[in-house]
Amino acid sequence: MIELKNINKSFGELDVLNDISIQFEAGKTNLIIGQSGSGKTVLLKSIIGLHEVDNGHIYYDDRDFTRMNFSEKKLIRKEMGMVFQGGALFDSMTVEQNVLFPLNMFSDMNESQKMERVNFCLNRVNIKDANHLFPAEISGGMQKRVAIARAIALNPKYLFCDEPNSGLDPVTAILIDNLIQEITKEFNMTTIINTHDMNSVMEIGEKIVFINKGHKGWEGTKDEIFNTDNDSLNDFVFASELFKKIKKTS
Repeated sequence: MIELKNINKSFGELDVLNDISIQFEAGKTNLIIGQSGSGKTVLLKSIIGLHEVDNGHIYYDDRDFTRMNFSEKKLIRKEMGMVFQGGALFDSMTVEQNVLFPLNMFSDMNESQKMERVNFCLNRVNIKDANHLFPAEISGGMQKRVAIARAIALNPKYLFCDEPNSGLDPVTAILIDNLIQEITKEFNMTTIINTHDMNSVMEIGEKIVFINKGHKGWEGTKDEIFNTDNDSLNDFVFASELFKKIKKTS
């Protein structure tokens, strides 16, 4: 579990996050949604320590991340996996080398153990016979799956995904959503997904947090979204005619 208590973050005179408190649960896909500029990306970066918060606390299973020194935070970061927007694979490395990268950086495994782990992770995301291909030689959907394999290489307790469906066709996006949800449950990870994809919300939104102008505007499940009277959330989620029709029939 990851818990945020009264988080505030400003850049100069600009208040970006205001008194945000949330619990992200283990074994569930926790989604952060909101309009561009709402603060959701700053929130995700604050949770993983890329931004230092001004006030408040971030707890990783009762460990106060905001009060740790550099060495202590480094230990927590070994328990994190990250799927970046666009995949962010190393172009000059093969598929195998990309997944191997965090193992070389942070694990004490021998070479045989590392390769066993690489192949396990690639098999888990249904990547076969592609170890020696480069990112440019595989599809966008395969690149995202390799990025997920790299993110779980160190068997993390916490998985962070920043717009994992960005640039994917709808069918492939659903496959990536389902894969993330499967491994979340399989490994009982605390998964936090930053997304603007409403299909993801409806498919895998076990817990959804809506960030609105730097505040926590709403939280609940994908089923509860259909019955909310939160006008800002309704305007955001049901902006398209398709989702308006879904709401009317729910």
